[in-house]
Amino acid sequence: MAFCLALALVAVWAATGPLFNYSATWQLVINTGTTIITFLMVFLIQRAQNKDSLVLHLKLNELIAAHKGASNRLINAQDFTEDEINLLHQYFCLLAAKAKLDHDLGRTHSVEEAEENHQEKRRARSHK
Repeated sequence: MAFCLALALVAVWAATGPLFNYSATWQLVINTGTTIITFLMVFLIQRAQNKDSLVLHLKLNELIAAHKGASNRLINAQDFTEDEINLLHQYFCLLAAKAKLDHDLGRTHSVEEAEENHQEKRRARSHK
């Protein structure tokens, strides 16, 4: 609907070109109009993206809360400070490194569980 309305306005503007002798004012009308519309559309698009992002976070929070092995520290991670996010990133890099050492990227669900599994495997290997 919005596209059709915009197309109609551009068509009307183009059709009125000969009437206004394609003057600078005639060109200024379309330039000003498109600038204002673009400015307003940015806010509408941002609002829609924020809503979609929030819904996605809520769905992920539900999955984390419902999964027994998931670390609850990630619920509402979107509200963390940049330092907290960097710290969590370091934890998950540690988790990935431990999983890589074990040659199994999907074995653990949390850093704590990864540490426990890693220590148990070391003990088991040392007893052999």
